[in-house]
Amino acid sequence: MHVAVTGASSGIGEHIAREFARAGASVTLVARRREALDAIARDLGSKTHVAAHDLGDLDRATDWIPSAEASLGPIDVLVNNAGAHLSGPTSEVTPADGERLVSLDLLVPLRLTRYVLRGMLARNAGTIVDVSALAALIPLPGMAHYNAAKAGLAAASESLRTELRATKVHVVTVYPGYIDTEMAHAGEKAYESSAALRFMPRGTAAELAVRVRRAVERREARVLYPYPSAIALWLNAPMRWLAERAAPSLRSR
Repeated sequence: MHVAVTGASSGIGEHIAREFARAGASVTLVARRREALDAIARDLGSKTHVAAHDLGDLDRATDWIPSAEASLGPIDVLVNNAGAHLSGPTSEVTPADGERLVSLDLLVPLRLTRYVLRGMLARNAGTIVDVSALAALIPLPGMAHYNAAKAGLAAASESLRTELRATKVHVVTVYPGYIDTEMAHAGEKAYESSAALRFMPRGTAAELAVRVRRAVERREARVLYPYPSAIALWLNAPMRWLAERAAPSLRSR
């Protein structure tokens, strides 16, 4: 099985790549930082292909795929994980930064999905994994572009799964809550200290990766982790009401 993971140089993507490699899959690692990818590839103990590629260029977002498939065969599982995060007053986000985030977090996964989907449909086999966010269900203040992009990715992912239900191509939509990563720590600094932040349920990238692998193997529709993410899906309106009242305040600048 050939698993391609974008944003594989750290955090959630790195752990997903490591988890599939432990399960015996061949893995393509996609990210900008070649040195980090090479170091991970040496540790994996499985067949790997390193694609040091900047997904920020939308028109060239799929350029890494032909060489990956030439190296390891057709992509069986595409994990759309690469993304950016912005936290802060929306009025201070430049159009360029906001639109760059939306492109990377939403438009790039759609481009990659379309590219590999044609081959998957021809083989009548394959899985698309879209790493969205709890923010798609409960948008928090100060993350307008991120909320919009992740909500869009989640909607596209859920829609595509229904579209493909008569085929053997499956789609898994992942809704991580707070996962202990460098990106999460950086985003947290934009907010004032509060009880909402201190008592927020937190998960690990390693455990999330295990759940993603299992969801692919079991053809589950969604991964919601940590546990309160599941509550958010089924109790969306009440959870939004609570988030509006308990959300931490942005730090003044």
